[in-house]
Amino acid sequence: MELVPLHIIHLDQDDPKKCTARKMEKYGDASVHNNVSKSPKRGFLLNPRSIDLLGPDDKRMINLGASIVALDCSWKQIDDSLDSIEKKTKLVSKTLPLVLAANEVSWGKPGRLSTVEAFAISLWILGKEEQAKRILKPFRFGDQFLELNKEPLNAYSTAKSNNELRDIQWEYFDRTKLSD
Repeated sequence: MELVPLHIIHLDQDDPKKCTARKMEKYGDASVHNNVSKSPKRGFLLNPRSIDLLGPDDKRMINLGASIVALDCSWKQIDDSLDSIEKKTKLVSKTLPLVLAANEVSWGKPGRLSTVEAFAISLWILGKEEQAKRILKPFRFGDQFLELNKEPLNAYSTAKSNNELRDIQWEYFDRTKLSD
């Protein structure tokens, strides 16, 4: 199985004990960069503010070796952090279809994912389910994340295009009830 390169731009804004990025690095599942200029030049930046979904239309670039890059920062500082990072990189910003967080900080909140959860859904919708399961394994909430989101994840994995993926998410989440 060809692994998707996972990279993290780490801003040291969160509680180190709850940092999924550092744990992923420890287990060899992702590379952590404290400097944006050291992160990959080709790939996708997971950005919850983007209007473009990561999905089936992006498989070609991933199969050609593009990386998925996450920004590990505090949700309270997300806007300033993303503004700073986007100015310093040419990565393509993409958001993710909605799933429920299972981590202890944001449990049950749609879209309020930890770094490992964001990577897991990215991998899942790109057809890399085994890699997704593997990176979740070291986390207490890993199995719960997959169980909590079983139906949408299975549906997302069948999408043939990013537009179809966007439509599928609204079968599971009510867009009128979502709030920040």
